[in-house]
Order: sequence, then structure tokens, then C-alpha cells
Amino acid sequence: MGDVRTFRDLVAWQRGIELSKLVYQATQNMPETEKFGLTIQMRRAAVSVPSNIAEGNARQTLTDYIHFLSIARELQMLERSEQLDERLNETDRVLQGLIQGLQKKRRETKQKPR
Repeated sequence: MGDVRTFRDLVAWQRGIELSKLVYQATQNMPETEKFGLTIQMRRAAVSVPSNIAEGNARQTLTDYIHFLSIARELQMLERSEQLDERLNETDRVLQGLIQGLQKKRRETKQKPR
């Protein structure tokens, strides 16, 4: 995971922020009748990706961290555009890699003799 000082250094968080921006842009032209319904739900769901990454990063245990990263991956929203689809797929790949790396670290930590 390289030189990670804060959650902002994580590629997964950076991609989540980019994803959030794309969702905000994609929902700008939704019908006014959805302004306080579907639009706000979709925006909150998008923002929850980097939020869960940051929250998990602040947790004390790798188990909690992995749990919050898993939550960040569970979003399904919008009819996808090509750009949004690419960002969703990339964000998912990066999150999956981060989860797998942390799970490996957790296994190695558990196996070390005391």
C-alpha cells in the first residue's frame, strides 16, 4: 500500500471522490420532481464511497477497516454512462485490491508468534 499517511493518499479514496463528482454531474439534469428523492439518494450513495473509505481507515482494527471498505463497494446506482461505468469499475477494482491487501496483512499479523 506504499507510503500512505492519510486516507487521502489512498487511490481508492481518490477514485471515490472522482466517482462522487461524476454522479453529481450526472444527476444535475434529473427531473425537478426527483430533487429531494432519487437525486439526493444517489448523491448520498456516491459520497458514501469515499466516506466509508475514510471512516474505515480511522478504525482501530483491520477487521473494521475491511468492513467499511466492503460497504463502499456495495453501491448500485444510475443508468451508467461510459465515463461513469469506467469510474465505477476502476473504483471497484481499486477497493477490491485494498481489501485484499488488508486481509493479507491481517492474516500475516495473526500468524506471527508472540
